[in-house]
Amino acid sequence: MAAEKSVQVRIEGRVQGVWFRAWTAQEATALGLSGWVRNCNDGAVEAVFSGAPNSVDLMLDKCRMGPPLANVSGVSSQSCEPPTPGFTQLPTA
Repeated sequence: MAAEKSVQVRIEGRVQGVWFRAWTAQEATALGLSGWVRNCNDGAVEAVFSGAPNSVDLMLDKCRMGPPLANVSGVSSQSCEPPTPGFTQLPTA
């Protein structure tokens, strides 16, 4: 079994008020990922995804598109420490 991959992600564009956090939690849970998602005060969305490398990569691809009402202009990611198991929505930071 491949080692787990963990990334912290920043998603920019029209990503707040378009169901992005709930959509992200639903998609990440369906892929068996752990982590969290939250809105940022500057209008971006931040998330951590951790799990099988192919599932993390697929989630990053999904974030580049976002839910139907989103207009993603950029996604950046960097490696991070694994989060606690499960996937949660956090308050705005």
